[in-house]
Amino acid sequence: MRLGSDALKLPDSAKHTAVEQLERAAEHGLAGLFFRTVLHLSPTLDPAELAEVRARADELGLYLEAGLGKVNPYNTAESPELRALGDGDTVAGFRRMMEAAAAIGITELWGETATIKPYEGRFAYDRFRTDVPWSDQLAATGRFLTTLAPIARDLGIHINLETHEEITTFELVRLVETAGPDTTGITFDTANVLQRAEDPVLAARRIAPYVRQTHIKDAALFRRPDGLAFQMRPVGDGCVDIAAILPILHAANPDLNLSLEVRDYGGAPHLPRRGADRRAAVSVYEPEWIAGHPDLTPGELAAYFHLVQRHEERVAAGEVPGHAEYAASSWALEDAWAYVHASLDHVRAAAAGHGIALDPAVRA
Repeated sequence: MRLGSDALKLPDSAKHTAVEQLERAAEHGLAGLFFRTVLHLSPTLDPAELAEVRARADELGLYLEAGLGKVNPYNTAESPELRALGDGDTVAGFRRMMEAAAAIGITELWGETATIKPYEGRFAYDRFRTDVPWSDQLAATGRFLTTLAPIARDLGIHINLETHEEITTFELVRLVETAGPDTTGITFDTANVLQRAEDPVLAARRIAPYVRQTHIKDAALFRRPDGLAFQMRPVGDGCVDIAAILPILHAANPDLNLSLEVRDYGGAPHLPRRGADRRAAVSVYEPEWIAGHPDLTPGELAAYFHLVQRHEERVAAGEVPGHAEYAASSWALEDAWAYVHASLDHVRAAAAGHGIALDPAVRA
């Protein structure tokens, strides 16, 4: 296993080219970078630009991962560049990205089923859209992945769907099995599952055989009248038990790259703005919310509220700050980098506790 980061979430990432971001990663002891899409390496998929990024990653001894973007046909229009790449042919646009990635040795490609919207409550999530049922969106996504599967198979690629804010791990497993695990996998965001009322450890057990990319992230949950507030925290300060998750992932895939996803600093342009906490409440008290999660069993929900309680006990004991205290704390550039390094230290300690070696970055 190697420990790196999502490139676009590192402090002030928007101010740096892909090559510069790789150089910053090496300086901060990261073992690699995960770029959201291949277009972040070269907006035009220029072979020379892509080769330059690949060469610099190799020189620094860093892993290099990337993605495709939205694979839910009901929201691919939110990323018009994907269709434009194919001159109006969306499948051709995806093919171009997949071919460009494969040409520089990137064969694990992230995908997402939606993006959180700047609305309150459940309408921030596309699973609660009123113009198209979530079941129809999942079916369309499965069909699109099946369309892309022969291309992925020919190129030796996996499209790895993220445990994003709007989708459950139960649904992701079904999508992988529909499209085929030889071309489709999962990007495990360890904290996003909290927004679907899933215990991250139980989620890890469910999806581990299919996990091929990661976002190692933590968040705290706080009860409020309309549900639970979700607040990103350095790894180790929230509700996610990384120490319990790592051996599960390692047993399934010991070569898995662990990419941190940290709290944004610097106003990366791809992020929606919703104040300090961009996510809506986890509306677990609403009948409509519960009805929208048919796979959520009483046992799963009990485990979820147990981890909420355990975190409340840590706050009461003064081990970690409460919601208001953390929201009011300083968030300057040095604080953002401190967040990164605190997260790295926690993951390294958790891995060491289980005898899991995390290979470091090695400069050529």
